[in-house]
Amino acid sequence: MSQHIEEHPIVDYPSRTPVTFSFDGRTLTGLAGQPIAAALLDNGISVFRHTHKTGQPRSLFCGIGQCNDCVVVVNGKPNVRSCTTPLEEGMVIETQHGLGKVGVL
Repeated sequence: MSQHIEEHPIVDYPSRTPVTFSFDGRTLTGLAGQPIAAALLDNGISVFRHTHKTGQPRSLFCGIGQCNDCVVVVNGKPNVRSCTTPLEEGMVIETQHGLGKVGVL
């Protein structure tokens, strides 16, 4: 069940254009410009990362970019806050495991 915000006093989605993106290899859809976290939740995904020490699942917590519970890997870049990062066409998003590792150049 989609729960898109239609009006908000602060947040303004620049577009209602549908876009496709992938999460852990699954092709999904969302709205251009909506926070990645919102797109993931709209698609029934509630685990965004697993902690370094215990492997416990984490999801959206503060929703304003102040904590690290919602970090994901986006286009190979770890530690991206999904609650404040706008969704774009073709993004490759992955569950983050632990602290996140940047690929070797």
